[in-house]
Amino acid sequence: MNDNSKVLIGLLTGLAAGAALGLLFAPEKGSETRDRLNQSLKELGDALKERAADEIDHLTGLKDKVVSSVKNKLHEAEEEFVDDAEHA
Repeated sequence: MNDNSKVLIGLLTGLAAGAALGLLFAPEKGSETRDRLNQSLKELGDALKERAADEIDHLTGLKDKVVSSVKNKLHEAEEEFVDDAEHA
């Protein structure tokens, strides 16, 4: 067995031992830990949905401003074209 294999086996053994000790000495029951994790994930999901909705609203407002600006520029260009055509 080469040195890399020994290091990998040692790392995996340490990880397994750490996980086992973590579960044995956890201050809460597994069901309580899962409930807290589920609640945290739900809150994260809600926060992401809220942030996405805010960004969509912001982009919608930005789109409306751009469309309005383009329409105004087209209207001004049309009026200028008509004035130039009338004076030609």
